[in-house]
Amino acid sequence: MNPTPAPPTRHPPRPPALGAVPIRDVIAAEWLKIRSVRSTHHILVALALAVLAGVAVASAMVADWDTSPPADQAVFGTANVGILTIPFAQFCLAALGGLAVTAEYGSGSIQPSLVAVPRRLALLAGKAVVVAAGTLVVGQLVAFVSFAATWLIVGDRPPPIAPWQPGAAADGIAVTLSAGLSLVVAGLVGLGIGTAVRSTAGMLVTVTALLFVLPSVVEFLPGPWGDRLGAVSLTNLVVELAGTLPDAPLSPVGALAALAGYVLLALGAGAVVLTRRTG
Repeated sequence: MNPTPAPPTRHPPRPPALGAVPIRDVIAAEWLKIRSVRSTHHILVALALAVLAGVAVASAMVADWDTSPPADQAVFGTANVGILTIPFAQFCLAALGGLAVTAEYGSGSIQPSLVAVPRRLALLAGKAVVVAAGTLVVGQLVAFVSFAATWLIVGDRPPPIAPWQPGAAADGIAVTLSAGLSLVVAGLVGLGIGTAVRSTAGMLVTVTALLFVLPSVVEFLPGPWGDRLGAVSLTNLVVELAGTLPDAPLSPVGALAALAGYVLLALGAGAVVLTRRTG
């Protein structure tokens, strides 16, 4: 009599390897993080206040211009809302990008993130995609609101109170698109710096030095060095990329290459530190 064969043993399915987390899941998790932290909401409020402040300043300048004699009108500054909002927005969005990683180091939640996504470059890539997408939307919104507000406030007034010649609003649109791109670059640079220094305070100090201190310092350098180094500051790259400045030190292609260099250097430094350090 033949014995009854034992039923085949069924093994439970193996869980997927941690290193094989799909990048779309990493992006979804990073998107959830960045939109749920308070700092993101505070930065958005600060950007809105900056636009309102720019509108108030531009409106006051136009009102003063309207009541000034022609000799004084000829030496007025430009009532461009973006002059105030874009540099501030660069700082805010760079801080947003940096906080996408330094906030995790500060709270200790970076350890669960590294356990869930042990491929550290994949984690950084997910953060970069989310920061780039978020700053693209917010940055272009700030840039176009600033442009529209300037156009409504200045009306048909001529330069220098107007930032463009009558009928040449297309130049303003080109600068606006360039400004929006510079805000994406600022966000990614902040992410790279934050990943490298792993400290919110250190990231903010570095971003401040990069955006405001160094451009002021290079103005005091002798000879052509001041002009050459000043030409590659993020604020100056906006008009150079737009191609609206005839005597700009850099061509639009050169300005685009400089912006790409900012991103590659910052994220490259962050990637090196992230992959070589433990924890």
